[in-house]
Amino acid sequence: MTHSIQNPVLKGFNPDPSIIRVGDDYYIATSTFEWFPGIQIHHSKDLVNWRLVSRALTRTSQLDMKGMDNSEGVYAPALTYADGKFWLCFSNVHSCRGGNWMATPSFVVTADKIEGPWSDPMPLGNYGFDPSLFHDDDGRKYMLNMVWDGRQDSNFFNGIVLQEFDPEQGKLVGKAKTIFKGTELGGTEGPQILKKDGYYYLITAEGGTEVNHAVTVSRSRNVWGPYDVHPDNPILTSRFQEHAELQRAGHGFLVETQTGEWYLSHLCGRHVKNPEGYQFGPKYGNGFSTLGRETALQKAQWRDGWPYVVTGKTPVVEVQAPELPPCPWPEENHLDNFDSESFNIHYQSLREPFDESWISLTERPGFLRLKGRHYLYSRYEQSLIARRFQSHYASVETALEFNPETPLQMAGLCAYYARNGHYFLKLSADDDGNKVLKIVSNINDCYGEIGEEVPVGDASKVYMRLTLDKQWYQFSYSLDGEQWHDIGPRLNSTYLSDEGGPDIFRFTGSFAALFAADVSGQNGPADFDYFYYREHDA
Repeated sequence: MTHSIQNPVLKGFNPDPSIIRVGDDYYIATSTFEWFPGIQIHHSKDLVNWRLVSRALTRTSQLDMKGMDNSEGVYAPALTYADGKFWLCFSNVHSCRGGNWMATPSFVVTADKIEGPWSDPMPLGNYGFDPSLFHDDDGRKYMLNMVWDGRQDSNFFNGIVLQEFDPEQGKLVGKAKTIFKGTELGGTEGPQILKKDGYYYLITAEGGTEVNHAVTVSRSRNVWGPYDVHPDNPILTSRFQEHAELQRAGHGFLVETQTGEWYLSHLCGRHVKNPEGYQFGPKYGNGFSTLGRETALQKAQWRDGWPYVVTGKTPVVEVQAPELPPCPWPEENHLDNFDSESFNIHYQSLREPFDESWISLTERPGFLRLKGRHYLYSRYEQSLIARRFQSHYASVETALEFNPETPLQMAGLCAYYARNGHYFLKLSADDDGNKVLKIVSNINDCYGEIGEEVPVGDASKVYMRLTLDKQWYQFSYSLDGEQWHDIGPRLNSTYLSDEGGPDIFRFTGSFAALFAADVSGQNGPADFDYFYYREHDA
């Protein structure tokens, strides 16, 4: 039976993939930045069909992100398996903006099962982001990391450092050594080591995670180097390939199947053009990754002791699948009626875990209750629950029971990328206490109110819908669940993207979110009856 891999295999905000095989099972860990719980882990048995099985960092003793800004938090996890257990490295990046020194505390956690529970973290230094562990066949373990150099005369990316790690002591030992300074592509990060046929293969991401991104390979007979660069480096990139459907290709690692086939995982982005404004200059590199960076796989082969991508350096959408039995997973339910006492695995919150002090599935059975706290622009207490958009064509729907008394209380449905990149259909009250609907936004740190207020009278329930049509969002509402009315104009989706913001530190993706705020401090409750998410064809 022939079947193919269709890229991206992990759609919608699943960047920096770290792939491993354990027996007949494949796992990929991806970055989550400021979203909690931290680090998504997907599972497959055939490299074609994938499902989200866990998130590793589930408590603040593992991951404290209070007060962090957009796209800080968990960068580029690295997943390995050794000594009968899983090892997962990550950094918890603070202060990424400012153009000098970041704070990049790095850690490793372990688990006997991929579903967890995962241990409390062991420190791996603060050299930079993207730590990984290499388990050599003599039993020794080494930490790899990029080095962030904040000095004014530096390009910030100051090579790859190696240091021995003692698992018994749970800490780094010995001296650190820079083993690779990178190539002319620059931006050297994401190091991982593969050992094969007596060589240590150092695989790094270079070129920066935008249109010049690439996968670089070098090798050495000694783990400490020196490392020689691949004769046809980089082995994968979308640079200058403006017609490639998968842009931003880079940050890769290799995995071998049970049958001896090889595959390269990598991140990518599917670009959307800005539907508004004049498109000037080159057509290359001016797209917008509205779903964020995603994960893809390419088939690889070895020639003369070096890995190559079978189809060439430019990533392709359809890839030959391995000779493994197909293993599709059951289709997931599109509708969540909030009848369970536990949260659907696709939901995440911002910076902190779900806590009964602000979110509950039990206070009013059959409803999700959010108790309003800070507004969307805050970096601290946001009563928000969200799931990724994983298609350019999707619709989201909910029904809200909420009784605001002042304009300081609001709740509703959001298209959310960042605190300075979102649209919000809110149910609130006017100065006289009358319930009204209104769309508000924050685009590039500019707050906006869009269209007219719509009074809803004494409606006990307001239905809300958000439709994504690639380049456009459209909100609508209903007071009976049957007759729907558009509210506000179509809204440009490209502002809610990695490239749509005011700075380069935008690395996440767009979410559909339920949100409540009560800036009066009264924690007014908003009750959501259901959450419906469905993807569509173009």
